Amino acid sequence: MPAILAHEAWFTDARPGYDWGFAADPASLVFIVAAVAIALVWRFAARLMPTPELGFLRPLGRLSPWIPRLLAIHAGVSLLAQSTRGTYLAPSLDLPSNEFGTTLAIVEGVTGVWLITGFRIRAAALLLILAGPVGMIAYGIVPILERIDLLGIALFIAILPPEETPGGAVHAPKEVVARALFALRVLVGLSLIVLALTEKLARPDLALAFLDRYPFFNVLSGLGVSAEEFIRFAGAIELLFGLLILSGSMPQFAVIAAGIPFNATLFFLGASELIGHLPIYGAMLALLVYGSDPKIAPLVPGFPRLRIPVAAKAGGPVENR
Repeated sequence: MPAILAHEAWFTDARPGYDWGFAADPASLVFIVAAVAIALVWRFAARLMPTPELGFLRPLGRLSPWIPRLLAIHAGVSLLAQSTRGTYLAPSLDLPSNEFGTTLAIVEGVTGVWLITGFRIRAAALLLILAGPVGMIAYGIVPILERIDLLGIALFIAILPPEETPGGAVHAPKEVVARALFALRVLVGLSLIVLALTEKLARPDLALAFLDRYPFFNVLSGLGVSAEEFIRFAGAIELLFGLLILSGSMPQFAVIAAGIPFNATLFFLGASELIGHLPIYGAMLALLVYGSDPKIAPLVPGFPRLRIPVAAKAGGPVENR
């Protein structure tokens, strides 16, 4: 069902207002409550499953030392591509045609290149963190909150930076890894939850405008499902995926389930979808790989103690002490 995780605002110029009555409608609330209930059952069921839950994917865990490097490259390529295409952080946020827009494009491009090179990457992560408040000044709070996944990636890289070599392997105590994973999964999950509201459940006219342009995305229309009903269903599914990612429970199952609609949209929506979603793809890869590593998988759904992060050491695989 490719339309479920499509970013409607990226592919239509319509910018209707919010309709919270649609989200509060009993028909919508049924889907919302169902999504929350499934997420709670998922969290409980994870206690009964082995860790990792899909043993045949354990070989993927061998990639875990290089995940911070790969995640930085995913985010960097996205930022660099968007700066050249004239957008800021998301394909729907056009850069203004003035000196301010030019400055934003340059900083965005430099941050992207910096993340790709991996040199003194904590400073690049700080630039990415600052990109959010700057973006709120230019575009408002909600459009930047929709890209809060980038904040999660920036915090992850700042806490767990790769080595300044082409390999960029990471060696860190388990407490540091746990904090980095917590920041990543919570903020990536929250970005999906925000989008479920701002592009579907609380803004149905935006989703309708998208379906008017791409009617075939309502894959349930053949079963007599109206556009409004499909929006409720799609919004609840996106909400559910956000809750599952935020939870961190059974990350292999969660990433595979969310990855199907995420990747299906590429066939229909092309380069903008790829460029905009690259950071999410990197985050999903991180959760899948860490969730497949027997030593790290127990850390993925955890809630680490909040304290000043310990600097990660570079040079070898992640080791849990």
